[in-house]
Amino acid sequence: MMRSIYLSMCALVLTAADVLAAQPPAGQSEFLPLSQVPPSEQLPGGAFVVVAYSFIWVGTMVYVWFLWRRLRKVEDEMRALQRRTPELNQP
Repeated sequence: MMRSIYLSMCALVLTAADVLAAQPPAGQSEFLPLSQVPPSEQLPGGAFVVVAYSFIWVGTMVYVWFLWRRLRKVEDEMRALQRRTPELNQP
């Protein structure tokens, strides 16, 4: 019984230590104009947008290409079926 209480307390202390260590840093105390902000704090958002849109467009083009190939195969099979069954072609 004492061992389970001891293990529970240790788990609680270790979990609390992780939570307290993950706290965000304190905010800055004064306002900095945009001209004084170091360039290391700027993210290259334009590059991420271009990569994301390129990925989506390439994926869309590949999907359309697969659909086009599959539709072409189905149409070829339908033409072959019409040639094999001439009695169905007569109205």
